[in-house]
Amino acid sequence: MAKRRVVVTGMGAVTPIGLSVDEFWQSIKAQKTGFSEITKFDTTNYKCKLAAEVKEFDAKNYMDAKEARRMELFSQYAVAAAKEAIEDAGLEMDQEDPYMAGCAIGSGVGSLQAIEREHTRLIEKGPGRVGPLFVPMMISNMAAGNVSIHFGLKGKSINVVTACATGTNTIGEAFRAIQYGEADIMVSGGTEGSICPTAIAGFTSLTALTAETDPKRCSIPFDKERSGFVMGEGAGIVVLEELEHAKRRGAKIYAEVAGYGCSSDAYHITSPAEDGAGAARAMENAMKDAGVKPDEIPYINAHGTATHLNDLFETRAIRLAFGEHATKLKINSTKSMIGHLLGAAGAVEFVTCVKEMQENYVHATVGYQTPDEELDLDYCREAVAMEVPYALSNSLGFGGHNASLLLKRYGGGA
Repeated sequence: MAKRRVVVTGMGAVTPIGLSVDEFWQSIKAQKTGFSEITKFDTTNYKCKLAAEVKEFDAKNYMDAKEARRMELFSQYAVAAAKEAIEDAGLEMDQEDPYMAGCAIGSGVGSLQAIEREHTRLIEKGPGRVGPLFVPMMISNMAAGNVSIHFGLKGKSINVVTACATGTNTIGEAFRAIQYGEADIMVSGGTEGSICPTAIAGFTSLTALTAETDPKRCSIPFDKERSGFVMGEGAGIVVLEELEHAKRRGAKIYAEVAGYGCSSDAYHITSPAEDGAGAARAMENAMKDAGVKPDEIPYINAHGTATHLNDLFETRAIRLAFGEHATKLKINSTKSMIGHLLGAAGAVEFVTCVKEMQENYVHATVGYQTPDEELDLDYCREAVAMEVPYALSNSLGFGGHNASLLLKRYGGGA
């Protein structure tokens, strides 16, 4: 069976710099950052003081109060972003075959808050006082479950968990499901809400988080003075659709998903492979899948976490995958403005790529000031007005997971 073409027809976002795609995008163009002191708990005894929290989010704006109480934050973010994406796509589920409308939404963590809360209850009050909804609220698949229930999506429903590659893998697996006829529509993306004591303490002990206290210098991917990532939260959800299905219902088409590539470093539980070979293979696989040559691609939205090893090894990976063309690429990191959204990162960055393609605009890596001698590519110190016929988005996750998605400008036609 010939692979079917897949397009993006709707987008939704909940981010530290905007509670909708439009608000998020306007903030991106204004180079607004979402970094501030953590307000969700007392950080007196913590080395890490800053995060990129979602501000002014009220779940009751997206669902009824009872429904909201039965969801942890990561699920609430997913439902909110999915609501925007489905409305943006103009989907009327009563006019669709619900068994051909699926859901692929991942979370790297699920709810650590639920674990913290119920463990305290267990220790202080005994096993009989652990909440009956603890497990279904905590487990990471419940973002996909809640979105499916809320919107009546009865098709393939999956939760991919690949740490920081989750958002990219979920969209990639949704793309595959449509390509091979398992679904006509997939609501897909990633979500995370893990700014809590356990997460901040754990990532700090791992020396992954920055201890920088200046919000303007805390998340500075590819900069020589980078010192770790800043924890973010939120969700990015897109509606992917088989091209002919989208055309039949008159949907607006934002972009085409052209290729998806994955690999594993098989190297270390937290560090990427030093030579960048694993991430390079994921990029190469995405290009091969799309039938696109490296010199046709002008732009990469990098994983770009602002940890020393990630930015160095990702640079090596890009050089491996693109050869001499690597020096002509524009490379940026959306994490310079919103921090690292873990399982939601790749999905929000996918939305960013679509907006950049639409507007012929590649955003700056905000805060990038001091070049690192080992990092010798163009990391977009300033925003660039340019044609973006293709955009490659990278995500790399603990465990050695590498995933790349290649977007193509949709030009209509067959």
